[in-house]
Amino acid sequence: MKKITQKSIQLLFKPREANTHKGNYGHALIIAGSMGCMGAAVFAAKACLRAGVGLLTINIPADERFILQTTIPEAILLRRENIACDFKRFSAIGIGPGLGIDAVAVELLTHLLSQITQPLLLDADALNSISANTHLIDLLPPQTILTPHPKEFDRLFGMHKNDEERIRTAVQKAKELNLIIVLKGHRTIITNGIEIFQNTTGNAGLAKAGSGDALTGIITAFLAQGYQPIIAAQIGVYLHGLAADITLQQQSMESMLITDVIENLGQAFKQIQS
Repeated sequence: MKKITQKSIQLLFKPREANTHKGNYGHALIIAGSMGCMGAAVFAAKACLRAGVGLLTINIPADERFILQTTIPEAILLRRENIACDFKRFSAIGIGPGLGIDAVAVELLTHLLSQITQPLLLDADALNSISANTHLIDLLPPQTILTPHPKEFDRLFGMHKNDEERIRTAVQKAKELNLIIVLKGHRTIITNGIEIFQNTTGNAGLAKAGSGDALTGIITAFLAQGYQPIIAAQIGVYLHGLAADITLQQQSMESMLITDVIENLGQAFKQIQS
């Protein structure tokens, strides 16, 4: 098992060059949110933009559009009702935060999986939909990133007694299905079935709602910028945790909010580039 450290991240990270434009940094699509769960979409979108993506389109229900357009005017709005679009224009796609697990959400996920070939990340309700419709896992493109917390992992792959058992299953399933699995926890594990990486940043302040949504946005941003999935996952997880550690300079682990962490992503980028 390899530790993810600042030195290892510095070797993977590509600093932004001066003579570039938004087209050089990808166009991400995030499919998230539903009535009563729009915070998840907001967190994922803000984190994606803070992580450097050139363009972001966020797909949400039309009735919830005012929330998004007032909180994140930088994002392009794609109404849920218009999801049957040309996915080829997107560099990478993240789906799941706050999406719901009703028939409409399952149909949307099924349509997406039948259409795309570009880098993909599945989180939260996208994972729960697959747990309830197990045939969908066979539709996942190679190197798709899954970002389950322990309960979501157990719904996908069966009950486990402890994290050690989950890590063994994660390695086995990542290799068998040609996936990247980000098993979230105190020391998040990332595996492609061949290598195993353990994160070294983060604290218990992330143990609250919204943290996983932000991570979805961050990793999707790096996928859109052209990083290989295993590298995008490592950089995203490390920066997410580092921003939370920086947040402890102003907040306690009890008081920090995921919005605080997202706002400190800039300081995290500065630290890995120092």
